[in-house]
Amino acid sequence: MKIRLTSIFVDDQAEALRFYTEILGFVKKHDVPLGEKDRWLTVVSPDEPGGTELLLEPAGHPAVRPYRDTLTKDGIPLAQFAVDDVHAEYERLRGLGVRFTQEPVGMGPVTTAVFDDTCGNLIQIASQPQ
Repeated sequence: MKIRLTSIFVDDQAEALRFYTEILGFVKKHDVPLGEKDRWLTVVSPDEPGGTELLLEPAGHPAVRPYRDTLTKDGIPLAQFAVDDVHAEYERLRGLGVRFTQEPVGMGPVTTAVFDDTCGNLIQIASQPQ
């Protein structure tokens, strides 16, 4: 069993695509129109183009806003992405204007930081020493 696809709810798919590609560095994999305004829109890591896809899913369902608002209020990230060096990625993303809600912090062998993806979610980045 493998994880092939996971999703994250976004308020605006066009803005999410811009942020996830231009700022975070993912690449667009699929962009298929669904109805009048929604799309089946996925991104992948440029290092693993055949790897797990992240679906930038429209946040239109009525349960999404209370769910995400509660997570954000409590400071809980909706997703976690692996990076080689949290400190370096923190500095790179801050230089691009990304707002962090948690600066890099060591938690045993893992270092994490949390940022606002501008699309309604908190995202955690994490690295472990090699």
